Amino acid sequence: MANQSTVLEFVFIGFPGLPQNFHIPVSMVMFSVYSISMVANSTVMILILVKRHLHQPMYIIVGNLALSDLLFDTLTLPKIIAKYWFGAGSISFYGCFFQMFWIHTLASLDSLIIMLMAIDRYVAICKPLRYHSIITNRLVFFICYLCWVLAALITVGTTVLSVQLPYCGPNNIKNCFCTFTHVTQLACTNTTYAINTVFILAMTVLLVPLAIILLSYFLIIMAITLSSQKENWKKAFYTCTTHLFVIGLYYVPRLFTYVSTLVRWIINADLSVLLLCLYTFIPHAANPIIYCLRTKEIREILGNVLRSFVKK
Repeated sequence: MANQSTVLEFVFIGFPGLPQNFHIPVSMVMFSVYSISMVANSTVMILILVKRHLHQPMYIIVGNLALSDLLFDTLTLPKIIAKYWFGAGSISFYGCFFQMFWIHTLASLDSLIIMLMAIDRYVAICKPLRYHSIITNRLVFFICYLCWVLAALITVGTTVLSVQLPYCGPNNIKNCFCTFTHVTQLACTNTTYAINTVFILAMTVLLVPLAIILLSYFLIIMAITLSSQKENWKKAFYTCTTHLFVIGLYYVPRLFTYVSTLVRWIINADLSVLLLCLYTFIPHAANPIIYCLRTKEIREILGNVLRSFVKK
């Protein structure tokens, strides 16, 4: 049993069973998703930074979510697209663990930010008269900062744990990027304790925010169904259902993957990668559209910008 790593790099397999003639179409889909995510999230961030009247708690939270999603996609998608376009599917040993740290940090951050967004919507809808006294810009900045720090602290331990394991080969990662599960299963030692520890941590990071999110939206829906203002009821209910749709895209496939791991149900490798891509990249492209670009205020700003651009 080797006590140190001999692997110098890892190689991404992507979709293990994907035929050669599907490489370009799949990579084009990934490129399209990345382009949409980059444009939408960048637009949201620029608008929030430039327009002072958007310096409000809700938009500050959305801005943090947009930054997190943009970083995640930039760290992962170009590499797997390059694999299918140019055959450049390798990543250095420490580059893989650097990517792993940021992937799990940003995934944990997304869960915390979506939870914070649900709480913000609960206060805005259920306690509108006290909203500005409860939710302030300073408080939101501070909580968002804590979310970044907490997500990093949660991940640093798992990354250090995984990088210290011996890797003697093989070095093929059956995924599109470096995750704890897919990398540590390549270690040439018993990783049961490490995997179980990280699994419990991952479920905590996933389920605690999910419980708070569901409770918040349950209370919101209860409040709006009792509302006497029919127009506000319809608007709030529509907003909640679209938010819950995106939240479902983020959480449901994750829960399915984690539960299948818990019960040791073996999922087809290609299906596993597909689920990972669905609950990772699709919400990143949808988040800025659902949470920000659909709002009347943002649409008016974009309309004014486009009209001024056309006049020039």
